[in-house]
Amino acid sequence: MSDLTIKNLRKSYDALEILKGINLEIKDKEFVVFVGPSGCGKSTLLRTIAGLESATSGSIYMDDKDITDAAPAKRDLAMVFQSYALYPHMSVRENMSFALKLAGIEKSEINRKVEEAAQILKLEPLLDRKPKALSGGQRQRVAIGRAIVRKPKIFLFDEPLSNLDAALRVNMRLELSRLHQELQATMLYVTHDQVEAMTLADKVVILNDGRIEQVGSPLELYEKPCNLFVAGFMGMPKMTFLEVTVTAIAEGNVTLKLLTGAEITLSRPGLNVQTGSQLTLGIRPEHTVLCNAGAGNLQASIEISEELGSESYVYVKTNANEAITVRIDGEQAVPKSGSLVGLNIAPGKCHLFDKQGIAI
Repeated sequence: MSDLTIKNLRKSYDALEILKGINLEIKDKEFVVFVGPSGCGKSTLLRTIAGLESATSGSIYMDDKDITDAAPAKRDLAMVFQSYALYPHMSVRENMSFALKLAGIEKSEINRKVEEAAQILKLEPLLDRKPKALSGGQRQRVAIGRAIVRKPKIFLFDEPLSNLDAALRVNMRLELSRLHQELQATMLYVTHDQVEAMTLADKVVILNDGRIEQVGSPLELYEKPCNLFVAGFMGMPKMTFLEVTVTAIAEGNVTLKLLTGAEITLSRPGLNVQTGSQLTLGIRPEHTVLCNAGAGNLQASIEISEELGSESYVYVKTNANEAITVRIDGEQAVPKSGSLVGLNIAPGKCHLFDKQGIAI
């Protein structure tokens, strides 16, 4: 078992509080991704779990054992850093076996573990090379192999793919997913890239300003964000937010007036709002459809478009100067900049948030 429980964890540097009461449960064999904007505390949280930073208060338990004050070497964790941190004068084999040698493990056992990890990571032809003779992706695999040979209870990854180019990042994401399935290990992974979070994680932890905003599966956070921050953070391009006023409530339907004067009616039985309430309506680019000018829920003009091949993103503005992003099929013709268009918003896909930014 490799469960991890964090209770009211806080970390401060003098008067600056970085982690502001983190409570989290991580189950055995889960792949958990910590994601959030720069400075939100995700790397500090990972380093505190690893023992590289001391907790100001709170507790960390592994399998019901308190490891809050345990030395890093006593925690049975292995960490892979953003910088590969390989010894340049050592071969791949020597880099992967170094920690085992320090631990006094027999040479035959070391060789067995290194060969086993090399086979998993397809590093067998590279074992006698020095790091300078490896590509970035190969170096990162060596860093991961160095962690694998230790057979830790939990793997920790601190933005391990951020130094790689786009194509290598995709390949390494697939490698990490395969590795998780093969090793059946608990993995904690820090990134600011929501694509990595969506594609790798069993569970995503969204952090903001030292606090956890929401925890859930990638699709749960995408489809049911708990507040404006999560809704705006998950999804690329981000969700569009429009200010609306409740004008009518009847038979489970709520009618909303937008700043443009247009109205949209949503089916929301049991919605606890009053007529005149000021709300925020959220809609994702894939749930907004372009149509001819004069039709649809809203009227807008084309600002700019991005044609990506399989899909295009069209950025439009309403006459109330609200920016809206629309995703269309790559084969669909994109209207020219300045063209007037209509927008159809899918009522069943809309999100509503109150004045405090909380989903309702």
